[in-house]
Amino acid sequence: MTPVVELVGASRSFGQGHTAVVALQPTDLRVAAGEFLAVMGPSGSGKTTLLSLVGGLDKPSAGRVIVEGKDVGALRPRELAILRRRTVGYVFQDLNLLRGLTARENVSLPLELDGRPTAAARAAASTTLQALGLEGLEDRFPDDLSGGEQQRVAIARAMVGERAILLADEPTGALDSITGESVMRLLRRHCDDGGTVILVTHDAAHAAWADRVVFLRDGRVVDETQPARLGAA
Repeated sequence: MTPVVELVGASRSFGQGHTAVVALQPTDLRVAAGEFLAVMGPSGSGKTTLLSLVGGLDKPSAGRVIVEGKDVGALRPRELAILRRRTVGYVFQDLNLLRGLTARENVSLPLELDGRPTAAARAAASTTLQALGLEGLEDRFPDDLSGGEQQRVAIARAMVGERAILLADEPTGALDSITGESVMRLLRRHCDDGGTVILVTHDAAHAAWADRVVFLRDGRVVDETQPARLGAA
């Protein structure tokens, strides 16, 4: 089976010579369609760097990152923007919601930037928000929503437009355990419907929702396991 995400000797360094900092050592990794992959490791181990390379927010210093057959490091800025609007959704650790836009407007923005008519984009946003349990909150601004509600808006923005690949960087870090579990259930459902999730987390209970867990240390994959699906019940 052809992977939807593949790292082939991909690495990322900052600086040059003796002052260079290696954030990610040469890494080989394959992620299939429908797979839920969790990435764990201590702070500074390269987790967010790996996610940024897959999402096209950064480019590898060496090697290749291939997403749905496209070499991300070789894409022009316009092509990268299209990849992020149509294929890869990113849930940032700090959410990055636009405070001056409503929940519906935040979620519809990627579709509108991609040329979708405003009415159609906002209808799709409403449908996605309702699917995540936010019916009736579409016209609220982020500051009028709880932390859990803001998190679900961020996930809706990443999912809208049927983007197949979701990248989530500590998406439950500021949430209580019940809300965090509901977020994990949403990510799991995305995979069960044929999508792909790569989740960065420090929480072993959240990693247990995944099909596979890889562990990073000092920018290198040091272990891999298939957890018992504690969240599948």
